[in-house]
Amino acid sequence: MKPSRLTLCGNWILERFPLTNLWNEHMAHYYAPKNFNFWYFFGSLALLVLVNQFVTGILLTMNYKPDAKLAFDSVEYIMRDVNWGWLVRYMHSTGASAFFIVVYLHMFRGLLYGSFKHPRELIWIFGMLLFVALMAEAFMGYLLPWGQMSYWGAQVIISLFSAIPVVGDELSLWVRGDYVVSDATLNRFFAFHVIAVPLVLVLLVFLHIVALHEVGSNNPDGLDLKKIKQTGRRKSDEEEEEKILRGNNPDLKIMDSIPFHPYYTVKDIVGVAVFLLFFATVIFFMPEMGGYFLEHANFIPADPMKTPEHIAPVWYFTPFYAILRAIPDKFAGVIGMGGAIVVLFLLPWLDRSKVRSIRYRGGIYKKALLLFVISFLALGYLGTQPATPTATTFARIFTVIYFGFFLLMPLYTRWEKSKPLPKHLTYQPSLEERLPALIDAFNEMTVIKPVQLENGTVVNKRRPDAQGILNVITRLAIRLKKSLD
Repeated sequence: MKPSRLTLCGNWILERFPLTNLWNEHMAHYYAPKNFNFWYFFGSLALLVLVNQFVTGILLTMNYKPDAKLAFDSVEYIMRDVNWGWLVRYMHSTGASAFFIVVYLHMFRGLLYGSFKHPRELIWIFGMLLFVALMAEAFMGYLLPWGQMSYWGAQVIISLFSAIPVVGDELSLWVRGDYVVSDATLNRFFAFHVIAVPLVLVLLVFLHIVALHEVGSNNPDGLDLKKIKQTGRRKSDEEEEEKILRGNNPDLKIMDSIPFHPYYTVKDIVGVAVFLLFFATVIFFMPEMGGYFLEHANFIPADPMKTPEHIAPVWYFTPFYAILRAIPDKFAGVIGMGGAIVVLFLLPWLDRSKVRSIRYRGGIYKKALLLFVISFLALGYLGTQPATPTATTFARIFTVIYFGFFLLMPLYTRWEKSKPLPKHLTYQPSLEERLPALIDAFNEMTVIKPVQLENGTVVNKRRPDAQGILNVITRLAIRLKKSLD
């Protein structure tokens, strides 16, 4: 049968571009551990949100004016007069917050399962460079609406560069493009936000994925996958054992793994669907998120002559802003804020534990990680509040805990006693298998009571049961304590 013109065209492209090889190497023939769990959704979700930011950003630039006199009005024009402009703007602003939520959870998964340890140090470094580039992208984009908080937030943050000895004043002048935040600053930030930093982000995403696929993905057990050696004819019992390890896949050459496509691509679709449900809920019902995603002061045009009552950056910068304010000296505060990010780059060399996953670490690391999460969330909250003496005191305490987690890591990770590692990846129950236990817990926390309706009909309805809720919480607390011991 003569091939069709479409087939001939496809063959012509494949002869000149290695599309099939790329697909096989990074999807169909890329084998990933078979025990990925909930925490492994966030890498693909980060890529999804990045695409959302690019697409909505391009649409916004079609009507945005990077001019100090027109910027705020152009944003209002997008919101009120452009067809679906309000939706595009909210998708972009909510997408920025969603991006940081996903990235922070993605980084937390690395802390949970030791994804930064040998041989994945370079993956972590590229990921941290991505985080820094994302912060720069968000900061520069934050100025573009030219609202009150955008203007004064940029004024405060840029002024921090002047605290750097020798080059500080010149550096802050170069960043602003003027002696104050002005039209020159807006144009400069627009160029960086729309062109320069996105190119860096794309490059770093490419390097991050290539480095990941070179050494392979980590897994919740933190075990290295082992390749099965094909050496001649096997005995019957050896063939049966290999068949079990391969998962009845005759093409599989790596133990305890499955092809990324179609297994994890289909699984990621479920995660994407759940994420889009929450994302759409925020966009349509609470896009400002009580002033955390879009500050109320940013709906007022920028006024250089009127300072807002309380200047604070958007929520994803507030942990580092709280560290800055917690240190009395301006230059030391800048060093502390920068050090809070730099210390993350050093994580692969600070952790001296012999195991990767938190499942097999000792109780010291688990307690330290819990304290770190509490300190990070607390610093994030304190960064949104006025700098009262009490808030400053708590910020200093949590700053010490934040840095203590990293700087003391070479000691407590070396001292703690880890659990023995299994020979193969452990089996984790699926949601369907966990469902009966969840249903039993729900039934225990509720009680059926007869309720009389207005028309006199009596119906049975479930109501919360205080004693049942207390019992379930107590069991969870006991299990959590055992996991930390």
